[in-house]
Amino acid sequence: MNENVFSTEFADIPVVLASASPRRRELLSRMGISFSVLVSEADETLPAGTPPAEGALVVAERKARAVLPLCEGALVIAADTTVDLDGTPLGKPRDTAEAAAMLRALSGRTHRVHTGVCVAYRGRLLSAVDTTAVSVRALSDAEITAYVATGEPMDKAGAYGIQGLGGALVAATDGEMDTVVGLPCRLLSRLLCEVTS
Repeated sequence: MNENVFSTEFADIPVVLASASPRRRELLSRMGISFSVLVSEADETLPAGTPPAEGALVVAERKARAVLPLCEGALVIAADTTVDLDGTPLGKPRDTAEAAAMLRALSGRTHRVHTGVCVAYRGRLLSAVDTTAVSVRALSDAEITAYVATGEPMDKAGAYGIQGLGGALVAATDGEMDTVVGLPCRLLSRLLCEVTS
């Protein structure tokens, strides 16, 4: 989408991003929206067996609802990203051993990345999820060890960052790159237009 498309449309609306993610802050800034950040303390645990796409949507909605009482009158944007390997969600690794295990599981296979987006404004709450397929090339143990040693996998769902060094692990994508990074801008722009119309 064109950058700065919303630079005037939201000039008079306070916008709050309910996320600590620097990647989401960067993507939202590219859209030309001025915003403040209020990190959500929402519960991100889900019942066992929750489908990954549904889980991303539920958590995004929880994040938005958690900050709404703290920023009355603002337009709230929240998102959550889940890596889905054959129906099994892969979150952020707890330690380097788990990061390496996730990367071995992803090696040579195609998985899906779901990002749920929720926007809330003046009593309206809209949400949707976008999905991108990501194919990881076959990785050697040495490559996995070296990548984990960089520290980049430790705060990333699925233990890789496609916008960083982890991009070298990816063979192909089918869908929006922004979805994998953590904020699908086309989906967000549609939701913003709907919630403010």
